[in-house]
Amino acid sequence: MRNQFEGMMGLLKWARAVLLLALALGATSAYSASKVVLVLGDSLSAEYGLGRGDGWVALLEKRLADNHLNFDIVNASISGETTSGGKSRLPALLEKNHPAVVIVELGANDGLRGLPLAETRKNLQDIVSAAKKANARVLLVGMQLPPNYGTDYTKRFAALFPALAKDSKVALVPFLLEGVVTQPQLFQADRIHPTAAAHPIILDNVWPHLKPLLGK
Repeated sequence: MRNQFEGMMGLLKWARAVLLLALALGATSAYSASKVVLVLGDSLSAEYGLGRGDGWVALLEKRLADNHLNFDIVNASISGETTSGGKSRLPALLEKNHPAVVIVELGANDGLRGLPLAETRKNLQDIVSAAKKANARVLLVGMQLPPNYGTDYTKRFAALFPALAKDSKVALVPFLLEGVVTQPQLFQADRIHPTAAAHPIILDNVWPHLKPLLGK
């Protein structure tokens, strides 16, 4: 009888050890599970006029892998997208993907259409607020317009992004096309969309501001 009791106690200890090991492995698996970076953008992020895999978002996937950062990229960018369109699409994207980071690359089409800057800012503010409410870290991407849109409008447009980033306490890429706009050969025939050769530069503009958000 005593031997049976000792055998049962040994069995219980073994079962307990197995259970603890399973729980530990489960916790490790959950911790190392792939996380999501959601890119909410327009044609500058949607590989407009490029071969598949040539855009900066696709290049970002490779850089994440090279840096052993376990993130999946969801590129929800659409050519022609406005801040209003991005705002309307975001709730479903947040619910579906539960992103750790949201990169907001919108506003250029608002500016090219001459939409009211107050409207653009309000839409971007709502996008940032929704992403933060979903516990995502936000990277706002700054843009600028060609000078032919008028000095006053272009200055106020460019200033919109750092002001919003400061007020919302989110990270900012000062200007997505820094180092590109001064090189005409880096643009497609429409003189608006960058060529494949420009996208590594674009990624280098994004990366220093994105990387700190990935390690938190």
